[in-house]
Amino acid sequence: MTRITRRAVLGASATLAMPITLRAQPRAIRWGELLPATHPQVLMVDRIARELREKSGGRLEIQSFPGGQLGSGRDMMEAVSTGALQFTTDGAGALAAFLPPLSVIEAPYLWRDAAHMAKVAATPIFARLNDQLVARRGMRMIGITYYGKRHLTSSAAKPVRSVGDMAGFRLRVPPVDVFRAMVEAWGGRPTPIAFPELYLALAQGAVDGQENPLPTIHSAKLFEVQKHLVLTGHIITPRMPIVNEAFWRSLATPDRDVLEAAIASAAQWQDAELARQEGELVATLKAANMEVIEVDVAAFRAPVLAKVPAQFADRWGQGTFDTLAAL
Repeated sequence: MTRITRRAVLGASATLAMPITLRAQPRAIRWGELLPATHPQVLMVDRIARELREKSGGRLEIQSFPGGQLGSGRDMMEAVSTGALQFTTDGAGALAAFLPPLSVIEAPYLWRDAAHMAKVAATPIFARLNDQLVARRGMRMIGITYYGKRHLTSSAAKPVRSVGDMAGFRLRVPPVDVFRAMVEAWGGRPTPIAFPELYLALAQGAVDGQENPLPTIHSAKLFEVQKHLVLTGHIITPRMPIVNEAFWRSLATPDRDVLEAAIASAAQWQDAELARQEGELVATLKAANMEVIEVDVAAFRAPVLAKVPAQFADRWGQGTFDTLAAL
């Protein structure tokens, strides 16, 4: 009869445990976000992470870095391009710094509503732009999500009740030339400021106002430093999860399928959540002592459509704006 000693049991246990421990180490996927952790776009990433961890048996793990921890939006897109970061999420206008024709997808007064905007993902125009982004910068857009309808806010000293009030108005915009052209068409002074610096810039009066969707205005607490909410609805913004192409191709096909499905599922939740919040936030911001100003949207739209599509037609392709508008 073989005698089993305590030392033998412990030695065997250690031997068995070692390869299991090594196999259990997850593959880390870094995902950077500019928005605060409470924004639905960041919560979308959290949902993707949970589903991916569950469906991969813990082999794949998304590490989320919200609130601009990894730098500006441009910094994070550069990092995705080089492979230092696997994922980020940003708008078409910002991504146009890497592929200029992409800015058409975030053109002012292009989309009628979120459902109209969502149609672009199935068009040859979007597929061609994605192929070009992969070829030129090593990044791929994984579909399109809804970020919201953008509105203006302004300081107590600078109420905006008509497009004429935009003359000389210092409006913070993201560093996107189409946004700058829109503000100039209104007669304003576009002022690019990185989003993490926006609250302080508004508090110090460096700019008179800013523009963003209602959930962003609320989650960033901009109502604390802005008095007027001006319902211009000037841009319906798409946001795209962007992945490093080499990383994407390095995943086994089943893992890539699981990740793509998790993104699609979480994006559907995020889109619905943003729409729900938009339906409530005008009242919420009014309760936070913002004055809600309903302007003549057609008067804001007219000078922009008279100038901006023609100004960018060579970049976007002749007729592209009209083709998308007619979807």
